[in-house]
Amino acid sequence: MSLSTTPEPASSPPVLRAVGLTRTYGKGEAAFTALHGVDLDVQRGHSLAIVGKSGSGKSTLMHLLALLDRPTSGEIEVDGRAASGLRARELNPLRNKTFGFVFQQFFLTAGQTVFENVSLPLVIAGLSPKERKERTMAALDALGLADKANNRANDLSGGQKQRVVIARALVNEPSVIFADEPTGNLDTATGAQVEEILFRLQRERGITLVVVTHDRDLAARCDSSVTIADGRIVERTEVAA
Repeated sequence: MSLSTTPEPASSPPVLRAVGLTRTYGKGEAAFTALHGVDLDVQRGHSLAIVGKSGSGKSTLMHLLALLDRPTSGEIEVDGRAASGLRARELNPLRNKTFGFVFQQFFLTAGQTVFENVSLPLVIAGLSPKERKERTMAALDALGLADKANNRANDLSGGQKQRVVIARALVNEPSVIFADEPTGNLDTATGAQVEEILFRLQRERGITLVVVTHDRDLAARCDSSVTIADGRIVERTEVAA
């Protein structure tokens, strides 16, 4: 896996841009609007925290930015390209190649090996068995898990499982990693270790890191943060020096 250099300056085009995002669920009297006209730029190579209480709309915004859902109105741009113009056959490969995901719930297949779980994005991408093996083992080695490649996922500790999830997020060499409450299921010490891994990888590889969290201490480690309440951005902060 190649390492990138330092993050690009904030003046460069954002890797992600949200313009007037609104997301409404349901219809008629049962309709609920989770996001109201959100505008947001995500700078390439930087870390951004999306902060808010449960139900604030922060995870909805992340799902829209990650192209896991479509807005009711507004636009997502990926590297300057409008996502609304992408067909499914273009959207799925773009998402698989561009984004990596780390969730609070591990979403590992318990009965499969660590290797099989981490290599899944490469299987989806259609890589050859040889390249899948090389890249999967490189990702596992980067997370200190090469010796666990043949272990079943359900035999690992919580911290090990989250490192497997990070390895899976890295294996396709994405430009953006979305981390949704990445330490929420971990004890304090293990959570701190996972945070260190994420920020180290972000710095060393020039990855854009988008962290969704209610944890202000975690948000304070990011280059910038936005706070969401009732589906609207109510505060924007440049955090890091």
